[in-house]
Amino acid sequence: DNYYPLTGAHAVIAMNCVECHVSGYNNTPNDCNGCHNADYMASLNPNHNAIGIPTDCASCHTTNPGWSPATFDIHNNYYPLNGAHANIANNCIQCHNGDYNNTPNTCVGCHISDYNATTDPNHSTANFPTDCAACHNENAWQPAVWDHDGMYFPIYSGEHEGEWNACVDCHTNPNNYSIFTCITCHTNPETNDEHEGVNGYIYESNACLACHPNGEAATAFSHSTTSFPLTGAHVGLDCIDCHANGFQNTPTDCNACHNTDYLASIDPNHNTLNFPTNCVLCHTTDPGWSPASFPIHNDYYPLTGAHAVIANDCVQCHANGYNNTSNNCFGCHSSDYNNSVDPTHLASNFPTDCAMCHTTNSGWSPATFPIHNDYFVIDGAHTPLDCNQCHTSGYSNTPNTCVDCHNSDFTGASNPNHISLGFSNDCISCHTTNPGWNPALFPDHNALYPIEGAHTSLSCVDCHNGNYSNTPNTCFGCHADDYNNTNNPDHQAANFPTNCITCHSQSGWTPATWDHDGMYFPIYSGKHNGEWNSCTQCHNNPNNYSQFTCLTCHGQNETDNDHEDVSGYQYNSNACLACHPDGED
Repeated sequence: DNYYPLTGAHAVIAMNCVECHVSGYNNTPNDCNGCHNADYMASLNPNHNAIGIPTDCASCHTTNPGWSPATFDIHNNYYPLNGAHANIANNCIQCHNGDYNNTPNTCVGCHISDYNATTDPNHSTANFPTDCAACHNENAWQPAVWDHDGMYFPIYSGEHEGEWNACVDCHTNPNNYSIFTCITCHTNPETNDEHEGVNGYIYESNACLACHPNGEAATAFSHSTTSFPLTGAHVGLDCIDCHANGFQNTPTDCNACHNTDYLASIDPNHNTLNFPTNCVLCHTTDPGWSPASFPIHNDYYPLTGAHAVIANDCVQCHANGYNNTSNNCFGCHSSDYNNSVDPTHLASNFPTDCAMCHTTNSGWSPATFPIHNDYFVIDGAHTPLDCNQCHTSGYSNTPNTCVDCHNSDFTGASNPNHISLGFSNDCISCHTTNPGWNPALFPDHNALYPIEGAHTSLSCVDCHNGNYSNTPNTCFGCHADDYNNTNNPDHQAANFPTNCITCHSQSGWTPATWDHDGMYFPIYSGKHNGEWNSCTQCHNNPNNYSQFTCLTCHGQNETDNDHEDVSGYQYNSNACLACHPDGED
């Protein structure tokens, strides 16, 4: 905690250091985005990258698991929360309902139900504009203003100022303010008389407004003064093209006139794809509906990373039209897959599910490889390595045997010297992938020195003591102390041979064998067989078995008599052995 406090979700993985320190303990980032950029780039609700949310995660999130709860103090950078909206600033679901992408930013986008449900006056039937801010503010729906003069018809100025008492004077149907009449005040025959000689004159309210849009003296009718200015392809149309059923209740929404265009569209097929019928969402009034945008693209396929950069260059992905465009990575990027050389995806038979390893970032980078174990198992000391530590020359033809990468370790080994001892370079025959090559086995030990008997229970250090070079391979080489310190009998004083195996086995020092007959003097065969009881009868100095005597059993009187005629006879043990080396006559 003195360096980086572990709180929230970090506290849960506090003992699993490799979660954060995958590349070691130096230079581990200590800012959120340093570790969580992939989360930032992958976020879709809202799409942090596409809408340019700052990468300072802590400005909105804590370290709680799941990044939740989160705040959004920079909301005003995207949509200012004023008036009644400020009161619900902490109740996000009021506006977002769990979906933070494509939340409308117009009044009517959220308040269409208020618009439709209003009855005094009835906004929908009166065909009031859906630009709520024209009359209302964000504090509350009331009080509201209504610019009748500026938006529809001057009744507070000009010739009609002071000439009416109530709305119903003109709007005789209070449930439909789009219906109006001039005839309440402008009666016949006065009106007929005033229009005598006027070509096309008709005594009806719509006809009045066509020539007297401001209630003044007759002028040429200009559609731009109405609530529906003519732009784009609408310019130049004959009135009857839109007003075939008269001038009352002519719809002002695109789909009401262009539903046949909507249903007949095939590239893309608007109806089968369930596109909104709010044409203006994508189209302008330009001829041929073109150019068009598609701001709801993320509802069908999210544009993130490198896709976001080409969001306005539709032909990049839709070169063959807008129907049946593939929505999986490989469908568009098969050539990238097939032509990849580092590594060669096709030859390596990599999965075609690109998202398994790549994001939509430009250049396919950074990329992960979660199926590495399908090709080469990453465990032990390999686990914390960076990719370029093994793939220094790229990702194709990287060796997959130990010695291919570790030949310098093999040739440089000195304890023991693998080269001089002729060890196999199949590293895995002795080593695992544990750091430092330890612990290691040596299953070929018997090729250099057989492990039998009591040796099988020993650990390596018992014989090698950490030094695997120049370890002796003779019994005496390891057991000189046993030989020198043995006193029953004293091997050194008795000048016993140092070839321990002559008497002993590898199972233990005892029982031991001793070929007295073959090596020194027959006592188990010939005339001495059965004539003695213990070694001390002949070896009267137990500390030196090289000394012996024959005189214990062979008394002088008897011996002298037996050798009465022997020239040079002497009564001593060495003289006995000189003439009787096998104990015979």
